[in-house]
Amino acid sequence: MDDPYLDPRNVAALFDRTRLRLARELRGLTQVQLAREAGSVTAASISQFENGHTKPAASTLRRLSVALRVPLPFFAAPSRPPAQEQINGFFRSLRSTSPRDRQQALAFVHLARELTLELEKYVTLPDVNLPRIPIDESNPLLSQDIEQAAAQVRSHWNVPRGPIPDVVRLLEINGVIVVRFRVSIEKVDAFCVDFPDRPVVALGADKGLRDRSRFDAAHELGHLILHGVHGQIGDKLTENQAHEFAAAFLMPADEIKHELPDRLDWPSFLHLKAKWHVSLAALLVRARTLGVMSEHTYAQGWKALSVRGWRKVEPGPLGNPEVPVLLHRALNLMEKTGFSFQEFIGRSGLPESDIRTLLDRDIVERPRVEF
Repeated sequence: MDDPYLDPRNVAALFDRTRLRLARELRGLTQVQLAREAGSVTAASISQFENGHTKPAASTLRRLSVALRVPLPFFAAPSRPPAQEQINGFFRSLRSTSPRDRQQALAFVHLARELTLELEKYVTLPDVNLPRIPIDESNPLLSQDIEQAAAQVRSHWNVPRGPIPDVVRLLEINGVIVVRFRVSIEKVDAFCVDFPDRPVVALGADKGLRDRSRFDAAHELGHLILHGVHGQIGDKLTENQAHEFAAAFLMPADEIKHELPDRLDWPSFLHLKAKWHVSLAALLVRARTLGVMSEHTYAQGWKALSVRGWRKVEPGPLGNPEVPVLLHRALNLMEKTGFSFQEFIGRSGLPESDIRTLLDRDIVERPRVEF
């Protein structure tokens, strides 16, 4: 506690309004709720603080620190490069996700970016290696363009033919930060934020299915490759394009087309599910997209998935989802140099409990009853 940086008066002098908003959104609180939690401060004052019209006194910062469960230094302008204030994430459906849920999820991902930049002061992480596909807005993307884009990424990353062993690991090797968010946010599916310095993909921790989680990761990669910071957020066309990219990336047309059955041969589909680590639903869609299966047969297949309850729980489980390891390994490497986790947290000003949540790799999946 002898560090003068921790003196509340110094933090008050260095107060950064964006830090208060980030902490508040991380806790899923409105300005009114935060005022109630902190006490002796009004919602109007918090609005003034966040707009940069006034700065909180040291005593007020102490109360905000306790209410928001962040250390005092969190409110000071960090030495890390700031993120753009209005940067958004690619969410699947804006209508089914409340603004507060999106803000909380985005705050979590901002924290993941800050953790990454802080770790980069001590260890070297893989360079960001994303082959961006330029989009001509006057000529909308066609399906063949998306197929070609997925093939280009596989080629650029030297992915061998056949199924990708670990999609999450592939993203991390190429400098994309992947986290699983464990905040109690309903209706927030996987999403990504294309920070210019370090893109972040957030995968839901509640989706304990390897095939769906892999598709999620590939879908978010599609956003980063095709749409970047300029894509339409939550737009149906944008989401469909990311879906097409994921399918082409995981199941290249020239490799899987001859393997797909043209009829509802479920044993064959289950075999392909085990080989390519994708869902039966994804295989059905791919069979129709590549012209192997007729629309009529595809419609029958989709009905069969619903009738058998396979749209919720498919047969042929593939095991636990892929696990992000990059941040965890970076932290372990830093500790091997003699710099402890507690020292790291103390110097970073980041909230310890949230950082531990970000680094928690375990996903508990209950065994499924199969018939």
